[in-house]
Amino acid sequence: MIGIQFLISSLIWFLIGGLMAAAMRWQLAWPWSDMPILGSWLFEGEGGQISPEYYTMLVTMHGSVMVFFVVIPILAGAFGNYLIPLMIGADDMAFPKLNMLSYWFMWPAFVCMMLSFAAPGFGPAAGWTSYPPLAVLEEAAPGSGLAQTLWLGGLTCVGISSMMGSINYITTIVQMRAPGMTFFRLPMTIWAMLITAILQAFALPVLTAAVLMQIADRLLGTCFFIPEGLMVADALPKSGGGQALLWQHLFWFYSHPAVYIMLLPAMGMASDILSSMSRKPLFGYRPMVYSMLSIAGLGFIVWGHHMFVSGMQPLVGAAFMLTTILIALPSGIKTFNWLATLWGGRLQLTTGMLFCLGFIAMFVIGGLSGVLMAVAAVTIFLHDTYYIVAHFHYVLFGGTSLIVIGSIYHWYPKMFGRMMSETLGKFHFFTTFVLINCVFFPMHFLGAQGLPRRYADFTHTDSFVHLQPINEFITYSAFALVGVQVVFILNFFGSMLFGRRAGNNPWRANTLEWVAPSPPPHGNFLAPLEVHRGPYEYSVPGRAQDYWMQTDSELSNG
Repeated sequence: MIGIQFLISSLIWFLIGGLMAAAMRWQLAWPWSDMPILGSWLFEGEGGQISPEYYTMLVTMHGSVMVFFVVIPILAGAFGNYLIPLMIGADDMAFPKLNMLSYWFMWPAFVCMMLSFAAPGFGPAAGWTSYPPLAVLEEAAPGSGLAQTLWLGGLTCVGISSMMGSINYITTIVQMRAPGMTFFRLPMTIWAMLITAILQAFALPVLTAAVLMQIADRLLGTCFFIPEGLMVADALPKSGGGQALLWQHLFWFYSHPAVYIMLLPAMGMASDILSSMSRKPLFGYRPMVYSMLSIAGLGFIVWGHHMFVSGMQPLVGAAFMLTTILIALPSGIKTFNWLATLWGGRLQLTTGMLFCLGFIAMFVIGGLSGVLMAVAAVTIFLHDTYYIVAHFHYVLFGGTSLIVIGSIYHWYPKMFGRMMSETLGKFHFFTTFVLINCVFFPMHFLGAQGLPRRYADFTHTDSFVHLQPINEFITYSAFALVGVQVVFILNFFGSMLFGRRAGNNPWRANTLEWVAPSPPPHGNFLAPLEVHRGPYEYSVPGRAQDYWMQTDSELSNG
């Protein structure tokens, strides 16, 4: 139930974040023009125009919503809560009340973010990264005081919620596995959730402490991030003496591992879907586990590549550059293992499988541009351009969001006991896949020509006015992309009432969640389970069936 609560909440915020992106795209395509329908109600300019300050707030809120309220909660919160007990054969999480609190601590965050968006003034306008001194000085962003403080309060609640979840996940996976479920019989989804929880447990306290320090700078007159010579407005009259760059180190020490908090669960779920829909064992199970462990370890020592333009000493930059390039190796292992799993398989092109294949394509495109971003000399030119926007969205939107949607299609029968429409699902996949590429691939060309990100208007300068037709094309594609998601919403909610009833195991998969009834009752399983084999024993020679449940004994022949 808590997993479904996370899922529904995240999908609602996904819609809100998408509408914010659509408003930004309207401004970029037709600067300072009236936005129809909701424009006059939402925006502060005359006739429903987006004001410059409001555009900056949209940039801030879109990034904040998508990262902190959509991708992380839906992967770790929704699928983690739902799948971990089922896939390890447990009747519940280790700490049920803590699990409940991990969801309800999101609601103060929701309220703070919404209030910050509606607060007097210009709202939170320091970007989703909240860089000081802009984020801590009232004179740097007039009118954003209360809103920025509420934004920081919301982020604190998100951090507390995630830490509660990570403690629960680690304890549950380590202590509550069914008899016979050794670590190397765990499905890849569970390995990914375990590694993600460890990342959260070690990285989140750093960000939470940094956020509390920034709140203290704003309200208590401390100077952790306020440089010498600046004064704190609307706080205690204390001159600066801190380091603005310190925030960047603390923020990115968490936020680069956070990229893998958003990616690793997607990789694990993709592995399970690919194997079951290819009717083949997952190629290189142990190398896949070791590659995820390598990604997690390296993720802690590459945060400085977000700061190549901060003036860091070149030798330090070279160290961050080399470790960032090195992280491409375990990522490549996973990609080639997925392709090897597909090779020679009897592919079942369900909607979930199609989204999974789309995830691989988007991840490869985003990863290739990421290798370029690892090179300091290239990043110094491209850092504040639309090339970064393209790279980031290919990995996190084009990649992660596709596998999230694909996983919903795949595990929906288990969650709700009914099948989603495959016809609508395949239409949703093909249109979404094409439109994602129409939106984000042209941004590489914009960035390569130096078009800066976060600007509300490029038409006033001869340097970029010739790129405006591309901006308009991206905007039309973005509107279509948002519109197509209505098909998914209708399919999701309509299937609860009208979908074909699913059995316990409609995909003929091996893992333990498919032993439970659909949807699972309280306690998940009707009888205690014992595990006899790994999760990927498909198409075993000599068996009547092409799958072999983890609970089947050695003597079982299907």
